[in-house]
Amino acid sequence: MAQIRRWGPVHHLRSDASMFVLRYLRGALSRSGRGQAFFFLPHASSIAEVPVDDREMGFSFRSRSSDYQEVTAQGVITFRVKDPRRLADRIDFTIDLDTGVLLRQPLEKLSLLFSQIAEQRARAWVASVPLRRALAEGPPALRHEILLAFREERALEDLGLELVSVRISSIRPSADLERALEAPARELIQQQGDEATFARRANAVEKERVIQENELQTQVELARRQEELIAQKGLNAQREATEEATASRIASEGKAERGRIESHAAAETLRLRAEAKAHGVTVRGEAEATALRAHEEVRTAAERARMEAVRDMPPPVLLALAAQALAGKLEKIEHLTLGEPALAPALTRLLEAGASHLGRE
Repeated sequence: MAQIRRWGPVHHLRSDASMFVLRYLRGALSRSGRGQAFFFLPHASSIAEVPVDDREMGFSFRSRSSDYQEVTAQGVITFRVKDPRRLADRIDFTIDLDTGVLLRQPLEKLSLLFSQIAEQRARAWVASVPLRRALAEGPPALRHEILLAFREERALEDLGLELVSVRISSIRPSADLERALEAPARELIQQQGDEATFARRANAVEKERVIQENELQTQVELARRQEELIAQKGLNAQREATEEATASRIASEGKAERGRIESHAAAETLRLRAEAKAHGVTVRGEAEATALRAHEEVRTAAERARMEAVRDMPPPVLLALAAQALAGKLEKIEHLTLGEPALAPALTRLLEAGASHLGRE
């Protein structure tokens, strides 16, 4: 839409690049082009603005097929203005010189023209084919028919219009008929789904069987390995028992050998001690024997000397000496009886012997 500003009695217009502006001054075309901007006098000018960009219009129609079934079609038509001057000569695109808004509704007329051309050919094609064919061939066939209709239509060329594209979004029967047509497909899909379910179940059963077989094989393998483990444990226990018995035997032998060595050492020690003691006893015995022998020799020599000393003494002296020795051995004399016949001669001899001994000295 053109933007118009007032500058007193003079107005200024600025249009977009997608708009083709035609300015008429006193009934004659004075200026035209896309994206125009100019000053003008409203009382002496008439301006038309034609859009030259691609325009889309939707269409929808209902029709009956050759087997009297209702069909609904929807689509979109894209067109553009190829010759804006020619179109402006045929359709009024005059704008309000104060607001820039189109005074008429030319775009609605163009939309009506395109929709009528498309619907006329589409209705004819749908009426010529049965419902199943219309639904089977669908949008491509209907689009082809509509394109042929626009190519054959001379009014578009005269108006300076050009068709850009035709798109058919859907072709559908009534709701009840659509459900009826979908029923076999649903049944087929349901059947295929059931077959897929059965196949999936069979596959699941087969997989379950395979899993159970694998579990059974696993259990068998585990049992075999457990048997091997038990046998290995038995061998290990036997080996450990053998090693323990060997170690115990070695320990016992070592202990016995140690005891034997200790016994031998103790016996040797005792023997050495006995030998040392015996040697000491022997040495001590020999020493004592030697000492005793020396003592006996000394005593014998003394006794011999004493015997030699008293050998020549008279008997009374010897008797006195014996009495003296006897007196030295006796601790207590309770009774002593001396008679005159025995005491007088003895005292006489004793005195004589003492006198004689003193005389020799």
